[in-house]
Amino acid sequence: MTQRYDITVVGEIFNDHVFSGFAQWPRPGEEVFAERYIREIGGGAAITSCALARLGRRVAVVGVIGKSDEWSRKRLHDFGVATDGLKPSALDTAVTVSISTSQDRSFFTWAGANRELPEHLADSAVQRILLASRHVHFAMRLDRNLASALLPLLHDTGCGTSIDPGFHPDWYRLPENRQTLGECDYFFPNQNEGELITGRTHPQEIMSSLHKLGIRGAVLKLGRRGAAAARDGKLLFALPPPMHTVDTTGAGDAFDAGFIDSILDDPATERALRRGCACGALSTRSAGGIAALPAKEELDAMDEQVTIGDAYGE
Repeated sequence: MTQRYDITVVGEIFNDHVFSGFAQWPRPGEEVFAERYIREIGGGAAITSCALARLGRRVAVVGVIGKSDEWSRKRLHDFGVATDGLKPSALDTAVTVSISTSQDRSFFTWAGANRELPEHLADSAVQRILLASRHVHFAMRLDRNLASALLPLLHDTGCGTSIDPGFHPDWYRLPENRQTLGECDYFFPNQNEGELITGRTHPQEIMSSLHKLGIRGAVLKLGRRGAAAARDGKLLFALPPPMHTVDTTGAGDAFDAGFIDSILDDPATERALRRGCACGALSTRSAGGIAALPAKEELDAMDEQVTIGDAYGE
């Protein structure tokens, strides 16, 4: 099959309402005021696909939005993302309210049209979009039955795969879903998700436990402390340079984009870690998940500033 896209990103789409610039998290019953507010398209699928398109990749997105939501479709088009795989739904587009400080963020979410995503993925027309890609990234929880059907089909055509389900404890606890994580070429958990799966807290122990569970393509995202991945049986840790952080919303999704963009050209783990960390760090310069996504030239200038070591904290 002719490859129309470098990558197709599959997952949930949101209308994000991002409040940022809080000095502290409010106590119950307390009111605090944000320094900044924006409305932006969000969700892992939207942010990662926009980041990859910003880096010059041919990108398609597969998801579900409200049938009257032309604004979300336009935002994706603004970045050059193909939207043939977007299904219009009678349900409204999902909504997330993001509350962000310079250190962390929390989310309040309504699932909306995303409830129809598993059914949409079973459509043969959608699967043809996936098969027309060099790489498919699942920014979602992938149902085991669907994974059993899709992943072998993709791998048989030589298509690379990666997955970032987000923080969903009930999904991670099911053994069959851990099998799905092991069947994807790459899995991008953050530290909280790694701790949830393994019961370990130190990054080296998390990575070792994931490997023992058969999840050998894990790339552990550590926030300000960078990321970790295995190369030739040894762990590599990447630490980005200091960055003036405005909003961390979507930084992990931008990391995914930088890493995937790198492996499309070169499978070297060290280079992919550098570019993932650089892309994630640069994305935090403005409020919202996509406003500060770097162009290729910015990423090229930044990735060599990422420090690589073989121990956590180097």
